[in-house]
Amino acid sequence: MRILRFVGRRLLQLIPVLLGVVVLTFLLVRVLPGDPIRSILGPNATEADADAARARFGLDQPIWKQFLDYLGGLVTGDFGTSIQSGASVTGEMALRLGPTLELVFIAVSIAIVLAIWLGIWSARRADTVGDHSVRIFALFGNSIPEFWLGLVLILVGYAALGWFPAPSGRVDPDTNLTPLTGADLIDALITGNGPAISSSAAHLVLPVLTLVIGVLAPLLRSVRASALEVLRSEAYAAAAAHGLPERTLLRGYLRRATLVRLPSLAALVFGTALGSTVLVEYVYSWQGFGQWALRGLLYRDYPVVQASVLIIAFAYVLVFLIADVVHAWLDPRVKI
Repeated sequence: MRILRFVGRRLLQLIPVLLGVVVLTFLLVRVLPGDPIRSILGPNATEADADAARARFGLDQPIWKQFLDYLGGLVTGDFGTSIQSGASVTGEMALRLGPTLELVFIAVSIAIVLAIWLGIWSARRADTVGDHSVRIFALFGNSIPEFWLGLVLILVGYAALGWFPAPSGRVDPDTNLTPLTGADLIDALITGNGPAISSSAAHLVLPVLTLVIGVLAPLLRSVRASALEVLRSEAYAAAAAHGLPERTLLRGYLRRATLVRLPSLAALVFGTALGSTVLVEYVYSWQGFGQWALRGLLYRDYPVVQASVLIIAFAYVLVFLIADVVHAWLDPRVKI
């Protein structure tokens, strides 16, 4: 019951936060240099054409009127009309968000599991060759640019070895996959399309691996540091001195105490990965949310930029809410 009250309070706090994001984003995108109408119509368009386009998208109205119209649309789930394509931003976002969420969720989930296993394993073997190897890998993951790593994996996995499909999309077009959620692997599983399942899974391997290496590094270092702190604590030494079995020490003391810090960092990593997948999506021609948001920014497409920033802000708040609940479950000392 306490958790439900806590979630309810945090959801109420979500309203002013998102409202602030809406206001700031609306104002900031309009002070960016460049005219979105001119960037779409091109240099040969007449002033009459530009005025007609501005009237079509409501850009000829006063700023306060544009904001009220935008705010009224948000209440009904309408993010506006894309200046670049003329299509509904809500519809475009629904097609683009699924592939990116699929990619980020799988990558972060794998990274969390590997970080827990490798971090605790490394801490229990501190200052050995295995521990140094794990630390070097974490340093490598922190330092290497994701777009460069993606290109290397393409050269090795596709061009040299031929183990994985070409980086030309998310699924082979001849699989006749019926789109439902935008996440191709999930859609293939829902529809029971065997060829699409194998094709989408194969296309996921390299981009997921690229994200996992970058996401794993900070999680791994955090888990290792927490595990070392627990191993050197008086409580763990006392439990070991009482002759508790190794399995009890690992599960009841080391693992649970180590994971206390992980939820908040995992939430931060998830939000960061969601907002920074654009380079990975470009390298692998993923056609996801990051590419869509960057294209909107380059073309000064106000509704697209506003919607993408709002979605990323909502994702941050939501994952941190989940992280706080998990943290409270792992650490009884936390009061919510």
